[in-house]
Amino acid sequence: MRQYVQVPTVEQEKGYDYNSAFEPRPCMCLGVCCCCAALRPRYKRLVDNIFPEDPKDGLVKADMEKLTFYAVSAPEKLDRIGAYLAERLSRDVVRHRYGNVLIAMEALDQLLMACHSQSIKPFVESFLHMVAKLLESGEPKLQVLGTNSFVKFANIEEDTPSYHRRYDFFVSRFSAMCHSCDHDPEIQTEIRIAGIRGIQGVVRKTVNDELRATIWEPQHMDKIVPSLLFNMQKIEDIDRIGPPSSPTGGEKEENPALLAENCFRELLGRATYGNMNNAVRPVFAHLDHHRLWDPNEFAVSCFKIIMYSIQAQYSHHVIQEILGHLDVRKRDSPRVRAGIIQVLLEAVAIAAKGSIGPTVLEVFNTLLKHLRISVDFELGDRRSSAGSTTFSTSSKESDERIVQNAIIQTIGFFGSNLPDYQRSEIMMFIMGKVPVFGATSQLLDTSHLGDLGTRRIQIMLLRSLLMVTSGYKATTITNALPPPFLDPLLSPSLMEDSELRQLVLEILHNLIDRHDNRAKLRGIRIIPDVSDLKIKRDKISRQDVSFMKKHGQQLYRHIYLGCKEEDNVQKNFELLFTSLALTTIELANEEVVIDLIRLAIALQDIAIINEDNLPMFNRCGVMALVAAYLNFLSQMIAVPAFCQHVSKVIETRSLEASYFLPETIFKDKSNLPKSLEKHEKNLFFLTNKIAESLGGSGYSVERLSVPYVPQVTDEDRLSRRKSIVDTVSIQVDILPGNNMEDKADNTEEITFEALKKAIDNNGLEEQEKEKRRLVIEKFQKAPFEEIAAQCETKANLLHDRLAQILELTIRPPPSPSGTMTITAGHAHYQSVPVYEMKFPDLCVY
Repeated sequence: MRQYVQVPTVEQEKGYDYNSAFEPRPCMCLGVCCCCAALRPRYKRLVDNIFPEDPKDGLVKADMEKLTFYAVSAPEKLDRIGAYLAERLSRDVVRHRYGNVLIAMEALDQLLMACHSQSIKPFVESFLHMVAKLLESGEPKLQVLGTNSFVKFANIEEDTPSYHRRYDFFVSRFSAMCHSCDHDPEIQTEIRIAGIRGIQGVVRKTVNDELRATIWEPQHMDKIVPSLLFNMQKIEDIDRIGPPSSPTGGEKEENPALLAENCFRELLGRATYGNMNNAVRPVFAHLDHHRLWDPNEFAVSCFKIIMYSIQAQYSHHVIQEILGHLDVRKRDSPRVRAGIIQVLLEAVAIAAKGSIGPTVLEVFNTLLKHLRISVDFELGDRRSSAGSTTFSTSSKESDERIVQNAIIQTIGFFGSNLPDYQRSEIMMFIMGKVPVFGATSQLLDTSHLGDLGTRRIQIMLLRSLLMVTSGYKATTITNALPPPFLDPLLSPSLMEDSELRQLVLEILHNLIDRHDNRAKLRGIRIIPDVSDLKIKRDKISRQDVSFMKKHGQQLYRHIYLGCKEEDNVQKNFELLFTSLALTTIELANEEVVIDLIRLAIALQDIAIINEDNLPMFNRCGVMALVAAYLNFLSQMIAVPAFCQHVSKVIETRSLEASYFLPETIFKDKSNLPKSLEKHEKNLFFLTNKIAESLGGSGYSVERLSVPYVPQVTDEDRLSRRKSIVDTVSIQVDILPGNNMEDKADNTEEITFEALKKAIDNNGLEEQEKEKRRLVIEKFQKAPFEEIAAQCETKANLLHDRLAQILELTIRPPPSPSGTMTITAGHAHYQSVPVYEMKFPDLCVY
């Protein structure tokens, strides 16, 4: 039988005393609910206990410690704890119980910081779900709260990556927060700062490990980069460059621009080879969309930040992207293109100090292409506005000049920062692009530009080459002026354009001057004491001596011809004087000194004889040039007798003909003589006096008696200047009706005076003997190079005359099909019968 025990009445009246450590207070219900609360899982009771009755009291710390201890002791329960906390937080957000929301997020943060085991990954999913709920809410405080929790989570280093975790929602949401336009400025700034910090957290969380879900994909970069740039536009100090500054913590947190810039630098600093382009391309899209290329201060600031933030070996990727964007925007306004080119200049200036990569020739090739496009645009605008001078057209031309100057500056700056071995290649590359009149350039098509456009291209390319050669110090002159570079460089010096000749001479100065003496020789003048200039020079090397033997005549020739140009101005004479002086300093041995003196005497003869009908100013300018150079040369070689002769001539000129001195002719052009034939010999430098003075000092002066004659090459024809040897015109008439009349006209009239001249042969014999003596003396004393040059000149002249004769006399034989004649725009063929054709006698049998 069953036995029943009677329960005391006292125990029946006593209520259930639940332990507060295991059961939550809010769940004390009546009836069956009170009994079920004790059966709830322990992790739920622990979670419920951290919430106080009044949310204002904050998190219950004692119960939070119990929850943390339970989570660390039983990590397998973390995912359930997180799911339950997420459920409660979602309910509180919907019911606007923001006090409980703050408590839940604080608990989540503490659990994240305390637990570092493998089981934290399911808990993280719940955590991110709760952060997403907060970011989706429209309450700014909750958005800031969710951002702060995400940043704390981003700073936690996980043992192993989570391959399935995605951050697409957070990238989109944080980017949207960066563009907040709240009416309250304080709230707007707070939300923008939260968005920037959130993006920074996403970057730190995902960028380190390539196996994780990457944010370098274009769809993410197209949101992150413009959001940062949008906030950076508010920065006041746009000229700040170099490594990021170190503002105080308060400034970082309060200034969205500074915070965005630091985040942008951090993002670029973590970029690698494969994702560099994805990080840079959104910058171009942002600048295009907001039209920030004109003015381009912000664009320049952005790319300075980019170039200083990325790794040096990736600099060429940025340069390639800028060049590609320049190609895309080549049809835009000149100021936009100029802004892009200026950005390229700043990027190149930074990249040239480190790694350039394989983009050297690509940079120059692209810039030269855009230079041609700019010139084409300028000339097209000028042709379209022919006859009408409008302000808009002139402004377009000036804008194109800005583009061209920016291209030249970029080319020059880039080239001047390259190492010497690359700079020499770039010099050859640019020189190969310079078009020459009469020659087809395979590298730069300027055929459709005309003479004016070709001249513009020539000037700009030579200006860029001048900047590239600035500061170039070659060990030997052969390295600085190799034959493939020297020949095309000297071709523009024969053109009938004073500006082109000036640029060529300045380029030569950069390459020849290896001791920085050019500044001391600036300006043409009579130097009283050359020793005061403290000229620096070294002993002439064997390579330099060999160079002068091979190419010295070529340099002399171009100086000689440069002095004969009618459009020479003072600057041309100054540069010619500097060229002669630098050649004396850097390349002159005893043999070269004699050649330079012969050249100076030949220049003096140009002014005196005046076969080219030069203006009086040019003739006096040449005389002043010779005086200034011989004064410099005599003091450099320090031969007393030579110095005395030069000083005496200069002193005589200062008293009787001051217009033969540079100090007078280039300052007072009104006081010019009417002719130079009546002047005394004591005003000129005499060859015999110079030979006597140098012969006593051991110089070989035999060649001084041989006049200098320049070499004639094909450059004279290609460069459109007058040839030294006049072209002989030959006309051959083949019509039979005019032969007798021409013979009658050409018959010489025989008179008594003509017979008397024919009988008197004494004078002719003496002239023939003198010519023979001069020829023999020239072949005995003249250098081999000069003799070869003269022989080559005669051979070229004979070849040209024969070519002209053959071109005029040789006609194609008649064809039985006839010859074509054009009348009234229609072609007609006149047939020639075979029996009327004339064949040579050898062909007839």
